[in-house]
Amino acid sequence: MPAFRNIFGAALFLFMAAAAANEVDKRQVIPLSEHQRDHVLTEMRALLSGTRNILDALSRDEMAAVAREADSLGLGMAGKGENHLDSILPGEFMRLGMSVHQDFDNIARDARSIKDPKHTLRQLSEAMKKCDSCHAGYQIRVKERSPGVETSPAHGHQHHHQHQH
Repeated sequence: MPAFRNIFGAALFLFMAAAAANEVDKRQVIPLSEHQRDHVLTEMRALLSGTRNILDALSRDEMAAVAREADSLGLGMAGKGENHLDSILPGEFMRLGMSVHQDFDNIARDARSIKDPKHTLRQLSEAMKKCDSCHAGYQIRVKERSPGVETSPAHGHQHHHQHQH
């Protein structure tokens, strides 16, 4: 009988995995150049890494370290090189992102003044809800290039080349 349960369990898992794989991704596509996509994903990775560092500092009750890390993720981080994305990214995507940066500024301020790890955890949880909402609503894709148009990875500029046939 245990062998039957193992086979049944494996079959159920494969069925559920296949069903999930066949689901259509209904999130809004944000088409970006490779350079723009890399910029956005690099910032998201920094936010994730910084959140991990904050959680680590909280586990050791090091509120000064929490404040330093949160400072690095605040609105000062958002101002670095994002002007070129303002007209490309959806308004709600930008509002959520800026709100998360503001949340980290608030976390830093409260970590210095209130110095309560549970308060910081609640703040972090609220910020993470925004991340979850954004990831549930959007997907970033590299936009297709037009034939004869190449995108420079360093600056996102397009260069037209004529190809002889």
